[in-house]
Amino acid sequence: MKPTIGIRRRIASLLLAASVAVGAAGVGGCSTNPATGQQIFTLMSPEEERQVGAEQHPKILAEFGGVYDDNAIQAYVAGIGARLVANSEQSQLPFTFTVLDSPVVNAFALPGGYVYVTRGLLALADSEAELAGVIGHEIAHVTARHGAQQQGRAVWVGLGAAILGAAIGDRGAADLLNLGGGLILRGYSREQEFEADSLGLRYLVRAGYQPDAMASFLARLRDKSRLDAEILGTGSDPDEYSLMATHPRTIDRVQEARAASIGLAAQGGIVDREPYLRRLDGMLYGDSPEQGYVRGRRFVHPKLRFEFTVPADFVLLNGPTAVRARAPNGAEIRFDAARQEGEHDMLRYITRRWGARLPLTNLTRFDSNGMQGATGVTRVSSNRGPVDIRLVALDGGDGRIYRFLFATPADDTPRQAEALRQTALSFRRISEAEAARERPYRLQVRTARPGDSVAGLARSLPEGPFAEARFRVLNGLAPGEQPQPGSLVKTVVD
Repeated sequence: MKPTIGIRRRIASLLLAASVAVGAAGVGGCSTNPATGQQIFTLMSPEEERQVGAEQHPKILAEFGGVYDDNAIQAYVAGIGARLVANSEQSQLPFTFTVLDSPVVNAFALPGGYVYVTRGLLALADSEAELAGVIGHEIAHVTARHGAQQQGRAVWVGLGAAILGAAIGDRGAADLLNLGGGLILRGYSREQEFEADSLGLRYLVRAGYQPDAMASFLARLRDKSRLDAEILGTGSDPDEYSLMATHPRTIDRVQEARAASIGLAAQGGIVDREPYLRRLDGMLYGDSPEQGYVRGRRFVHPKLRFEFTVPADFVLLNGPTAVRARAPNGAEIRFDAARQEGEHDMLRYITRRWGARLPLTNLTRFDSNGMQGATGVTRVSSNRGPVDIRLVALDGGDGRIYRFLFATPADDTPRQAEALRQTALSFRRISEAEAARERPYRLQVRTARPGDSVAGLARSLPEGPFAEARFRVLNGLAPGEQPQPGSLVKTVVD
């Protein structure tokens, strides 16, 4: 967790601002899609696309974890990308490939040839061919100029939002419509996704890779999303920052694209599983020190030096905007941090700033672990009935205000109230010595031996009762399947 906004929304806002500036400089027109030969409408020339990408690249790095600090991994991914670009229709374009220091499984591209994959995606992939399939898909979005087409749509939505907001004098209305613009921008059309699948597979095959790798990775991604949903107790994909959320493809579509290119495929093709996995040995897994760590029911941030603990029936999830926790009954906790900006009265902060638009009651000041805090409650309506909201703000003494938002179904608030109060009171600053003892998880690649089982190998994984399921997803093992002696498996160590 760090004070930022979500990855998809942030990309949308960055590119929307750039596209408005570009759109204001000239008018759009039709051009030929260099990858397909078809006519497309865009508001940007190829030169302007490169300008947008170059301007937004450092902002992407600043917002999304930065560059993963491993030169060998960076060079390896760039080499795969260069091989695929050389087999595309725009081999002359300068591409930049970056591995982001994020545990989230994601990949995306900016106009002008900037392609990003996260270390979380590298950890999930099982071979170089699977990684190449993802990168090829993102390259295809660039070569087909999908970003330029999406920018045109985003400009008109963004301008419409500004006009509506000015007309009714409501910034919230503009923000709401701009959120819709973000959805348009970040969600390629089905036709564009299929086109990127088809082109990506073309590049994959031309580069000599096994074309089935794209479908096998997508199946692995689907299994991960289902497990995440099971862990959080939700009926849908809980990870709003996942690759599945930003790339709404299906196995059927990938198989259809593969069938369309099957005539181009040579027998077999490069997979390179073992060399790929060897490269991952020692790579960071899960949260980085800059984001803080989930450790069972405890969240600890060694850089900012604090920790807190959630109730026993809650599952913690660390995200780029906040730490969230969810209980089976629908109760939720959201924790984040805000800049203090000279405000030291926590009661005034929640009534005049954070909760200024809420009819807060039971306003109370309190002290906890040497910090001043304040809290207040309100009741709101939802599609599931009344929900009680409690705001808690703590003066961290480091220029930040640490904030808990507790949401409970109104009929369950009496049962949950004390446990949630203890969560707020558990927030404390930790010493340098305590912070130094907190270490990140890392991938360990080892050879399975006779007698090794999923149950035994999964013990080191940090998912508790879901460790075996996570091990299976991480290693592509079906239910009941055991690792074969002599094969490489991914485990996790600290």
